[in-house]
Amino acid sequence: MTFVKYIRDGRAPIPKSKITSRVMSANVGKDTKPELLLRKALRYIGIPGYRLHWKKVPGRPDITYPGGKIAIFVNGCYWHRCPYCNLPLPKSHTDFWAEKFKRNKERDDENIRLLKAEGWKIIVLWECEIKRDVMECAERVRNLVCKIDS
Repeated sequence: MTFVKYIRDGRAPIPKSKITSRVMSANVGKDTKPELLLRKALRYIGIPGYRLHWKKVPGRPDITYPGGKIAIFVNGCYWHRCPYCNLPLPKSHTDFWAEKFKRNKERDDENIRLLKAEGWKIIVLWECEIKRDVMECAERVRNLVCKIDS
């Protein structure tokens, strides 16, 4: 197995183990497994026509229905601090991570506030909700999309 030399950008402390470094480096910001599951479910129940990571609105929601002004955020439980999972902070560099997660939550709240001020309807779906019952999550979206369309 070969190890890739990662260039540090200074935003995060250097992990204490190579395994942690590898796991953290594998995180992606879009097209995550929960997003892909939800999108597949939305197509399955007959409500395609969404935009992905639409740049024209605050926060670049993961999925948008611009015509109905509906924004859907698919939040990872770890990074966005899921209210259902109550995940602990990492054991090392705790102060850094506490501040990082606090800023993430503040940014999420601000993006939602800005979208609502522009008349958008917001749905926040958590990774754990999608894993537990993706079809129920898709139905929540359909209920809002159909309510707007009628």
